[in-house]
Amino acid sequence: MNVVPEKLTAKDFATDQEVRWCPGCGDYAIVNAVRKTLAQIGTDPSDVAFVSGIGCAARFPYYIDSYGFHTVHGRAPAVATGLKLANPELDVWVVGGDGDFLSIGGNHLFHALRRNIDLNLLLLNNAIYGLTKGQYSPTSPPGTRSPSTPAGSVDRPANAVLFALGAGARFIARSADTLPNHLPEVLTRAHAHKGASLVEILQNCIVYNDGVWGGMADKTTTQELSIRVVHGEPMVFGKESDKGLVIDFESGNVSIIHEADGPVAERATVYNETSWVMANAVARMEGEDMPTAIGVIYCDPVEDYITSLRKKIPFKVMNKDDLKDLLYAGGTWTRDEQSDPE
Repeated sequence: MNVVPEKLTAKDFATDQEVRWCPGCGDYAIVNAVRKTLAQIGTDPSDVAFVSGIGCAARFPYYIDSYGFHTVHGRAPAVATGLKLANPELDVWVVGGDGDFLSIGGNHLFHALRRNIDLNLLLLNNAIYGLTKGQYSPTSPPGTRSPSTPAGSVDRPANAVLFALGAGARFIARSADTLPNHLPEVLTRAHAHKGASLVEILQNCIVYNDGVWGGMADKTTTQELSIRVVHGEPMVFGKESDKGLVIDFESGNVSIIHEADGPVAERATVYNETSWVMANAVARMEGEDMPTAIGVIYCDPVEDYITSLRKKIPFKVMNKDDLKDLLYAGGTWTRDEQSDPE
């Protein structure tokens, strides 16, 4: 029987495996933030499972002292769904990159969000295929030169937040590998959400896509290039808090206001994380002057999949003998009509 310390630390979730990513990779900061979050939550490591697909981010299960499944490309959300249904008490985290989640795994991510399975989904977005030597990915900016786009990509990049909103996700957040205090806060909120939660984590790939998120990697410019949306607070940003955002609810467009034209805090739109319209507006912000929204972008909980399922189908915990009998029962199973719910 595992003895859980009264107060867990990040070290309690570290393994004996050497952490191996490229020097300077944002994954180092992210795995540290995840360990810190798990310790703060206080979950017994034996009640936690990490599931990953293929890619640089997929090494996570080796570096978190919990149950782990390193699955095939794009299928981590599907495997995690089965795991959660088989053992609803497990705290299941799913880790994937932008290629893993939004390309080959886009279909599986869509259905995990649509069904509202109680999973914590972490999308590590470096806008490149790093493991396979730098091909452009679904989130690569236009003009990205790579082995698969030597003349520069012409695709319009996928927007993870808009994808999740379209799938019907009820919790969507964003942070970055360069925000060591902000990221655990967002992860803690995501974990507390009952249902599917998606956290997009902007990260740098120092080898194949260095500087893809521009000044987001520089603490001196982050305040100018991002805005922390907080429920119930005006949307103000800038190093001197001298800029704000106003949403036109008829068009859904967002405009920037400046302190020189009057007090920004009094004129900026107050953010409401339960508003799908506001989440959609800040997710669509484009242009060099527009900041990147970070924080909890959308949170409007509804009943999760397993809770709904239990109302229709009674759950039974199977013991080892039950499972053995089931597996050796042959190719035909007979349903007991009397056990069906009315």
